[in-house]
Amino acid sequence: MGKTIKPYKYPKIHTLVVRRSSTSPNSMTYLCFIVVFIAIASSANAEPAKLDWWQTAVIYQVYPRSFKDSNGDGIGDLKGIEEMAEHFQETGIGAIWLSPIFKSPLADFGYDISDFVSIDSTYGTMEDFLSLQKKLKSLGVRILLDFVPNHSSDEHEWFQKSVKRIDPYTEYYVWLDGKVDENGNKIPPNNWRNNFDGSAWEWSAERGQYYLHQFTTKQPDLNYNSPALLEEMKNVLRFWLDIGIDGFRIDALPYIIEDITFQDESVIHPNIVDDNYTYVLLEHNLSRDQPGTYKIVEEFRAVLDEYTNRDGNTRLMLIEAYASINYTMMYYSQQTRRAHMPFNFNFITYLNKTSSAVDIKNTINLWLDNMPPGQWPNWVMGNHDNKRVATRFGQDMVDPMNTLATMLPGTAITYNGEEIGMADGTIRWDQTVDPFGKNGGMARYEANSRDPFRTPFHWNDFQNAGFSTSHRTWLPVHSNYWYLNLAFQKACFRSHYQTYKTLLRLRSFPTIAQGNLNIHTPSDWVLILTRQLEGHETFYIVLNVGTEQEAITFNEHFKDVPLHMLVRTSSINSWHAENDYIDTKKPLAMRPKSSLVLSY
Repeated sequence: MGKTIKPYKYPKIHTLVVRRSSTSPNSMTYLCFIVVFIAIASSANAEPAKLDWWQTAVIYQVYPRSFKDSNGDGIGDLKGIEEMAEHFQETGIGAIWLSPIFKSPLADFGYDISDFVSIDSTYGTMEDFLSLQKKLKSLGVRILLDFVPNHSSDEHEWFQKSVKRIDPYTEYYVWLDGKVDENGNKIPPNNWRNNFDGSAWEWSAERGQYYLHQFTTKQPDLNYNSPALLEEMKNVLRFWLDIGIDGFRIDALPYIIEDITFQDESVIHPNIVDDNYTYVLLEHNLSRDQPGTYKIVEEFRAVLDEYTNRDGNTRLMLIEAYASINYTMMYYSQQTRRAHMPFNFNFITYLNKTSSAVDIKNTINLWLDNMPPGQWPNWVMGNHDNKRVATRFGQDMVDPMNTLATMLPGTAITYNGEEIGMADGTIRWDQTVDPFGKNGGMARYEANSRDPFRTPFHWNDFQNAGFSTSHRTWLPVHSNYWYLNLAFQKACFRSHYQTYKTLLRLRSFPTIAQGNLNIHTPSDWVLILTRQLEGHETFYIVLNVGTEQEAITFNEHFKDVPLHMLVRTSSINSWHAENDYIDTKKPLAMRPKSSLVLSY
């Protein structure tokens, strides 16, 4: 593993002169225009220590159902991903993570797995997977898979045998006897709620017990108090590692272990009676975030390290954990080997379109100040479970948010479509397929459904945005694809895609890869990041996240700022274009919701 960035110390914030600009430079009103590209070259002085591949790569989440359909059935597949694989290399993506492609009844679109070591026919065959893997390797792009250890499908062979009490499967799942209420009716063992639709317990008449499901009834929880089950799941990891994958994103880790007393969870407020897990009813202090969770993570990490130690190629472990900051940080390796990184969802959890520069600064510091010494940060702006950046922050904030994700120290993680600024689609009730949305009923499906975040990728302005030749796609393509698509943006010298691509190229600079970070908030709405590394270029990343124009004077308040700085890249709504020079003696005008990356 390469040397990681040391913990960050933030000096006293500089005071900058900020004022409204009364003059307007010539406005760049067209999305497409020709600029001369000047090759980026960094100073060749002292070279910092080499980082590992996962510390420098941008990791790109592919949602297979929505990426590219190769056979015209309206659903994305492995051959479609292979067909478009050059997109990753051309953009500068170092690794892709595939959402589940395993055999499944698709009750939760692949997160209900009926065979952990088979490919679902919806997406293709094992031969298709191996072909994709070979193609990606030829392009220098690594591949990560989704590992779903908390539960299986109720159609998995293990569960079917567990229902029948066939050993060793009898204890592969969490089974409990029920209780009897005052009227003599059988009721669940406790008051635990699942994430979708009510009680976390489902009765099995055949077995004569309740089984735990923290998600849908078709996703029974696996029992990690069974050594045999733990070994089975470690063998699942080995199966895919033997095939040659580069690591795993591990799903829903906080739920993997439960308190074995199975007592009722604490009621937060007796007057809150909504059945939905997301409406705060219970403390959830017994059904998640248990101490044993981290021991299981160590068991999984040991398997990945077996393969890393054989050939020196790190097998990466990324953890999905929507948890409080203290629980989340416990997934990092500390005294023992745990994950390389838990996903940093703080930009999703804490920020929205009204967030100030101070809010953003505090959100960055929340992660860096709590991260254990010697560990590596990461920045996530979106995924298949959350509103897209263009919807959550506004279309004009696509470039500024991508700039933050890629210019902050650490690993950048991108959800497919964010590089072109896709927004959430509009899904009617009769088009809804997400079980979370459907369980909310017609009155609440819009608030609950994740379908809008999962609509097909916009490749071009042809039928179905070039995603599929089918008359109907599994989710409708966003209606704006005719002007918001990759082909159009690639043809432009200025677009969300071109900005994103340049940002990824800038990540090869030693300063961005390993330089220190200072954060400045000269006003509530202006955020400036400085990235510095001795012997290398210094970068200023400037964002105006407010709704009014701002003007910033540099040379009066930053020491050793040269007379001019070079624009490395800019948001498409900026007055300044790549390779412009900024006169630091004059106020720098920033349009609302715009960003610049400058260097000298």
